[in-house]
Amino acid sequence: MSKAQKIILLGGTGYVGQAFQRLLTVSGVEFQNVSRSEVDYTRVEQLSSLLAAARPDFLINCAGYTGKPNVDACELHKPETLMGNSVLPGIIRQACEENSVVWGHVSSGCIYTGRRADGGGFIETDEPNFCFRRPPCSFYSGSKALGEEVLADADRCYLWRLRIPFSEVNSPRNYLTKVMTYQKLLEAENSMSQLDEFVRACWETMALRVPFGIYNVTQPGSVTTSEVCKLITDSGVCKKDFQFFANEDEFMQIAAKTPRSNCVMDSGKLLATGIKMTPVVEAMERALKHWKSLA
Repeated sequence: MSKAQKIILLGGTGYVGQAFQRLLTVSGVEFQNVSRSEVDYTRVEQLSSLLAAARPDFLINCAGYTGKPNVDACELHKPETLMGNSVLPGIIRQACEENSVVWGHVSSGCIYTGRRADGGGFIETDEPNFCFRRPPCSFYSGSKALGEEVLADADRCYLWRLRIPFSEVNSPRNYLTKVMTYQKLLEAENSMSQLDEFVRACWETMALRVPFGIYNVTQPGSVTTSEVCKLITDSGVCKKDFQFFANEDEFMQIAAKTPRSNCVMDSGKLLATGIKMTPVVEAMERALKHWKSLA
């Protein structure tokens, strides 16, 4: 992509959106971070009018409803969750298709649990198994799966699946920070996404004009909670005696209001395009080596 091209960014103030802003700024790419106070992009006519006037080369959607401090909040705010994760993608799709705008949508790997029946990681064509159609699931995961259904046959669209973001910057949204601050942890195996590598990989799908569709944008490999704890203690960032729940039943009784997605995903489709990401353990080691707090 040339520097002369223009990007419309939705949800730019969120954890992922801010990472996109940093990348676009460093790359010297012109972009417009659109807030709902400026343009109510939940209304298709307003978003379509913006696109018609701005004539962007690409739209990036990071907007959605994740819940704070975690997905338990989505159980209490179901209308907002459905609007942000299930309805909004369809609105953006309509506006982009009306204006022939290529776009990308930040989706989630939280629509899966476990591994494939053959023991491998889930691939892009696998049906979600942690969703409203395959309960039990969290309301958040169910809403994200519906959002993908809305975009199933979308034209000129990328769906980028994010999975448990982490980075070297101490933040309440950073998985590494959460591990260090939670009183007790649930042992589980997961695929994960290093935040800055995630946005770089998404950007490269656009820049390289790889085929449209769904991509699991996760680090190669998987890691367990106890392995993450060992990486943290070995790094010296946090010398804590990490405590674990006896099992998932105890976790649900004491700490959670809704089931959690713990899954392994296959990022081979992304790699096949020539876009490489650092193996998950190596990426975590690097994040901890360069650990820093927000200024």
